[in-house]
Amino acid sequence: MAIPKQFVVNERGEKVAVVISIEEYEKLLEELEDIEAIREYEEAKASGETPIPLDEAIARIERNRK
Repeated sequence: MAIPKQFVVNERGEKVAVVISIEEYEKLLEELEDIEAIREYEEAKASGETPIPLDEAIARIERNRK
């Protein structure tokens, strides 16, 4: 069963916003995070840089925080 779409309109009747459930909003946020992670992975892979182990990366970050 599809959830009906609800829109907010301005005084001219133009759609200016959409109302969605919290569940759908959270699902969209999760999907966006997944897409962003994939994009970042692809960028890192295409950069040609030599990867470093996670432990070493964390150690570098910790050193730079001090």
